[in-house]
Amino acid sequence: MTAPIDVRFTEFLLDSQALKFGEFTLKSGRQSPYFINAGAFDDGRKIARLGAFYAEKIEAEIKAGNLPGDIDTVFGPAYKGIPLGVSTAIALTSAYGMEIGYTFDRKEKKDHGDGGMMVGTQLRDGMKVLLVDDVMTAGTAVREVIPKLRAEADVQVVGLVLSVDRMEKTRDSDLSAVKAVEQEFGFPVFAIANVREIFSAGQSIAAADGSPYVTAGIRDAAEAYLERYGA
Repeated sequence: MTAPIDVRFTEFLLDSQALKFGEFTLKSGRQSPYFINAGAFDDGRKIARLGAFYAEKIEAEIKAGNLPGDIDTVFGPAYKGIPLGVSTAIALTSAYGMEIGYTFDRKEKKDHGDGGMMVGTQLRDGMKVLLVDDVMTAGTAVREVIPKLRAEADVQVVGLVLSVDRMEKTRDSDLSAVKAVEQEFGFPVFAIANVREIFSAGQSIAAADGSPYVTAGIRDAAEAYLERYGA
């Protein structure tokens, strides 16, 4: 029997050395005992597997009726979102037969050649756009990219799919960043796995020496962090 997606994804994070334990300063300024490094997906095999996980999650949400089946393009915000958008579109096409584009933004508008702010499938009024990103802590990237999309065309953003939901509350409320984005923009946010699922799975996944990846000490540090910042 195939393991649940959160367990398989946790194994993938650990195999790729994308999930790190220690002391990390996040963009938010918080000191976290764990960190998910999207830069660890640094070769074709890893990024292909990552795209396959995104595609599997998207297909499951389409089947559940939470996402439309006629998405026009997958949008990955520059820079980290670019390989996510491309690999997800490839996986959706190859594994599920979806005819879907990919789009990403430039950091600076190009005034020569094809020009414009967007690369890939160009945005047009009425298009259904699905956002993909890696990890959401505060939702800053979403708030930066939505105005760019709406400046290009009157598109419908149908949702956002993350690799990991850190399940942390925002600075100015007790809402999680995911719930705050859902309320602010009116589209659903999904994650392949959340941190509690990852730490639960990690306790039953063995390292090379046979010990669990997530030790009691790591688990306690994560629980203390979530007790303070979790939503």
